[in-house]
Amino acid sequence: MQKNPTFILEDMTEEDGQAVCDWRYPPPYERYRWPSWEAMVEHKREFGDREIRQRQYKAVRNEEKELIGYVQLFPLDRTVRIGLGLKPECCDKGYGPAVIRLAVEEARLRRPGAEIDLEVEQWNRRAIRAYQKAGFVVTDQYERKATHRAVFVFCMVWQPNAE
Repeated sequence: MQKNPTFILEDMTEEDGQAVCDWRYPPPYERYRWPSWEAMVEHKREFGDREIRQRQYKAVRNEEKELIGYVQLFPLDRTVRIGLGLKPECCDKGYGPAVIRLAVEEARLRRPGAEIDLEVEQWNRRAIRAYQKAGFVVTDQYERKATHRAVFVFCMVWQPNAE
């Protein structure tokens, strides 16, 4: 594990979106696989839609400018909801908290004073640990519809002093 990884956020390109759609996660994380790029574009889904990609998505790159993940910054009423994904080969390397902190910084720049939250499936202990290390705390839990089925999630809110 790299001690202090350095990552940057850049605009997510079409090529980045295509690459993310090709990522293959091992079980039980395979449920986070995106549809094909062609299907994403055809249905104007998330980063497959140019306007949504430009407004909400950022590519995460390492020092060598390689794509290692993405973040989504979804504006709600008084909140920015963060979503993110890491390239499968970059999982379990300790990168999560650094990427999450980058997303928080970007959310604070976009909407100063807004609450910053995220949703995480309750079984996903790996992600929950990373979010906690980045200063998020569980504030609620509920069931919601996801692409793959109804899921039980924790809503976690960023607390600047929780790190």
